[in-house]
Amino acid sequence: MGEDGRVFVRGLESDKYELEAFRRGVLSRPRVRDAEYVSDHGDAVAHNSTTKKSRTWWRIGPGDEEFLTQSLQVHFVELDGHGSNRGHGHQNEAAFYILEGAGYEIHDGQRYDWKIGDFVIVHTDSVHQHFNPYDEKALALVVKAKCSWMFLGLLQQGRGGSIDRPGEFGPREDWSQIWTPGVQQRRKVIRREDTVWEDTELGRVRVMTSPKTQDARLFSVDAFEWAIEAGGSTPRYWKMADEVLYALSGDGYSLHWEVQAEIADRYYAHIALEPTRHEFAQGDVLYVPPNTVAQHFAADGAPLHLLSFQNRLYKHLGYDNVKVF
Repeated sequence: MGEDGRVFVRGLESDKYELEAFRRGVLSRPRVRDAEYVSDHGDAVAHNSTTKKSRTWWRIGPGDEEFLTQSLQVHFVELDGHGSNRGHGHQNEAAFYILEGAGYEIHDGQRYDWKIGDFVIVHTDSVHQHFNPYDEKALALVVKAKCSWMFLGLLQQGRGGSIDRPGEFGPREDWSQIWTPGVQQRRKVIRREDTVWEDTELGRVRVMTSPKTQDARLFSVDAFEWAIEAGGSTPRYWKMADEVLYALSGDGYSLHWEVQAEIADRYYAHIALEPTRHEFAQGDVLYVPPNTVAQHFAADGAPLHLLSFQNRLYKHLGYDNVKVF
């Protein structure tokens, strides 16, 4: 569906009992998008947060002409010094990784301060606005699984105002009565100093949100930072969920092995003998398609730090495992 040219959910249809042609099309698209790539900007998609003191531009999402995913959407929000955006509300969550500067949020009338390196959560059904009271600009990478809400029919969003047909409805009720009990006590800002680096089977990571971080008020996006030494690599890994990565610092490349499904007496997987290679640099967004084996490599000159994001819905659908080779 679309509104003022904005694509919220992309449809799928086929004359046959399979969608292989659609998958082949997605796999053929370029998977790295650099700082020059703007799929949409705030004015083009009628995004109601853009002002003279703030800007919004998209890097990946369901409205892309070269369609990749509607599992996650990625865009940037930039606030000038002493600037703010317009307040608005939506049912879907959003998560902000602060790349530059400092500022604060107002969510449902409550203030949350943030600084560079923080991971900030806009909770479900939140009326929110972003502020930068300092001289230096602030820049945030925004990741959200908005399409999951759209698929489920959770469409109530906008800039506010009186309700339609007020004579047909009763007085105000507290919306939070249908939220998960205890959710309002969860953290909205995950600070870098509150997380720890761990050596795992995937390498050295710093988890910001996952199903295990039950004190964070984020249910739709799992996020961690990957640290890879210069000239090093992650292990080779296979998972069903697609993944969006942002090169926080350093350059490198990613190898992707397509996985083909053999549908016989049961499902069998066949991993491609040769991978595709995808070069990226600091500030680029890298996309890993669903059901792909991947491995990421740092260039020789400097360590590589990647931010990794995944829609948690995959885990609820029974794909809560990663095979490490």
